[in-house]
Amino acid sequence: MKKITAVALMTMGFAASVMAAEFTGFVEDTSCSTKAAMKGNATCAKSCIKGGSPAVLMTADGKIYKISNQDKIVSHAGENVTVTAELKGDTLTIDSVK
Repeated sequence: MKKITAVALMTMGFAASVMAAEFTGFVEDTSCSTKAAMKGNATCAKSCIKGGSPAVLMTADGKIYKISNQDKIVSHAGENVTVTAELKGDTLTIDSVK
């Protein structure tokens, strides 16, 4: 019985660690992320996020990820970051930000 419990716990732990991944990109606001002239503009990103526009993570290849837990990312507005997060669809749930 102890072996079964140990194996089950290890399997669940492994599955949880597989779902989290690292994503690198620029913390932009939703509105400006779709405007070519505003992409990568740190001043605009900080201002718009402070004004209430949701933050997103835009990767170097142009992929835009929504962020479910905004409190983890808003202080990094206008910065290039690497996040450890779970991806569901096109939405990240962030565990940590570097």
